[in-house]
Amino acid sequence: MGKIDCDENELIETTTAVHNMFSGRVFDCIIRDVKLPDGTDAKREVIVHTGGSCILPVDENLDCYMVKQFRSGAEMVLLEVPAGKIEEGESAYNCAVREIVEETGFEAGKVEDLGFFFPTPAYCSEKIHLFLGTNLKYVGGDPDSGEFLGVDMCDRGDINDGKTMACIYKAARRFLK
Repeated sequence: MGKIDCDENELIETTTAVHNMFSGRVFDCIIRDVKLPDGTDAKREVIVHTGGSCILPVDENLDCYMVKQFRSGAEMVLLEVPAGKIEEGESAYNCAVREIVEETGFEAGKVEDLGFFFPTPAYCSEKIHLFLGTNLKYVGGDPDSGEFLGVDMCDRGDINDGKTMACIYKAARRFLK
């Protein structure tokens, strides 16, 4: 049985081997052979992802600009903050700045870092960075090929997307001070 009250170092697993199972455009899948803290061996199936950024665009009236996209994993259209995968060599900040313009047509005069979170850390390395974009100026959008988006206001739909909920929650704290 595991210990609840212990030093963090007592919980660390040591990777002894990595087996690549799949390499794709968006992520890779690996199996890690690990040594558990008690010395036993185990396997960990992991989706390796470069991470992403999302940004909540908020105008002077506190209206939030969102996008609607069909998401294959959920098999439904979701209302989301503009977001995207961090490209090789790109910073989380630059990814957010790129995505807000591509997906909404707005440029943010001010971009504030709201932190990050791991959506599914048990089996995925993806780290999502959260940003707040204010002082908006419309410059025209440029969605990626294959992206079919509908811009909508935050308060006109149900929100089921985790990164969107986290971003809205963290941004709201900035406005409630």
